[in-house]
Amino acid sequence: MVAGILASSVGIAVPAAGAPEPNHEKNVFNYEGGLFLQTNGSVPNGPCFRISGHVAAPGFFDNLKRIDTDTGATFRRGSENVTHFPNTISLQFVVFDHYDATCPPQVENTSGTPHLTRAIMASMHLYLYWKHGVELTPITNVVPKYFSVDPRPLTASARAEAAKGDPVPERLSWSYEFAVPSADVPLSDSLVLVMRTKDNRIAARVAARM
Repeated sequence: MVAGILASSVGIAVPAAGAPEPNHEKNVFNYEGGLFLQTNGSVPNGPCFRISGHVAAPGFFDNLKRIDTDTGATFRRGSENVTHFPNTISLQFVVFDHYDATCPPQVENTSGTPHLTRAIMASMHLYLYWKHGVELTPITNVVPKYFSVDPRPLTASARAEAAKGDPVPERLSWSYEFAVPSADVPLSDSLVLVMRTKDNRIAARVAARM
C-alpha cells in the first residue's frame, strides 16, 4: 500500500479553480491465486483452532487487480472492467487445532480438552453468507465437493511422550471444498464463513473479501 510521487524540474501543474480533482491511482492489489482467508476460533470448554483456506475460480482471478482511486475502487483484468463474480466459485479450507494448549491472544482462553476431536467437529455447523454492507444473506444451493479427515504430524513434545509410552491424543485436520453459487454477486460483496457450536454459539467467523 504505497503511493509514489515523482517530481521533476518541469514543475507541477495546478488545476484551475473549480476544476475537478485528478483521479490518481492510489493502491493496486493483485488477486493472482484467488482470495485467501484465515482466522482463529475456539470451542467453549474446548480447544482453540485455526481455519485456513482460499476462494478460487478457473481463470477468474488471473491478472485480476483492484485499483483504489480517489473516487473509489475498480476491478480490472488488463483493460477489462470486472464487476461481478463468476457463476460459481470454489471455497476450500482446512480446520485444525493449535499444537499448544494456549489460545492465541485474540481468542478467549478455554479449558478442557485442548484438541479437536471427531465428536467436536461432528457437532459443529457451517453457515455461508454474502455480506453486502452490513447485511448478511444466507447462501443456498452450496454443493459439497470434497471432504477428508487426515492425521497431522506429531510435535516434538508429542513424540517424546510417545517414546515414553504415554498416550498421545489423535491429531487431525479436516479439509473441505464447496462449490458456491455466485452469479450476479458484485465484487464489493464478501463471502462470510461462520462455524457455530451445537448450542449455536459462534466458534469462528472469517470473510473472504476483495
